[in-house]
Amino acid sequence: MERNIAYIALFAALISVLGFLPRIDLIAGVPITFQSLGVMLAGAVLGARKGAMAVLLFVALLALGLPLLSGGANLWSVLYTPRIGYVLAFPVAAFVTGWLTERLTMLPLALAAGLAAVGGGMAALYAIGIPVAAWLNDLTLSETATGALAFVPGDLVKAVVTGLVTAQLARMRPGVVMSRP
Repeated sequence: MERNIAYIALFAALISVLGFLPRIDLIAGVPITFQSLGVMLAGAVLGARKGAMAVLLFVALLALGLPLLSGGANLWSVLYTPRIGYVLAFPVAAFVTGWLTERLTMLPLALAAGLAAVGGGMAALYAIGIPVAAWLNDLTLSETATGALAFVPGDLVKAVVTGLVTAQLARMRPGVVMSRP
């Protein structure tokens, strides 16, 4: 039990720390950050439930006003901006990434976690983030989705990194990767 709590807190802290790395502002109010890498890793390493809990803890800290989002933002400072859809999608993305990693047991862990990060860390994030950004920017879904294509190469790199890091953690510290039996 204590170990699970520690891992959940550790991944919430990792996502927070990744917010302090430089960001790239490409698309109307939605920056490219490294925090989605932390979300992908939380799901792939901790599994669906614990990964989502780690990300929910991170979002709770944002709701308390802590400036942990990239650029020093908190939940309230992005509430009516296009970023909010992506931030609120973080727990869903971690859950889907973990759920997929748990089920792709016929694949090597690196490949399973990488593909799960595409399905969770990308598809789930985009499925929630794009419609919210479209609505808040007063754009069509098509226009917003086209603009979001700029995020795909970086997110694919994050998915590959998620797969490689998850597999390496499993080799170095058996038992740390909880998404796989």
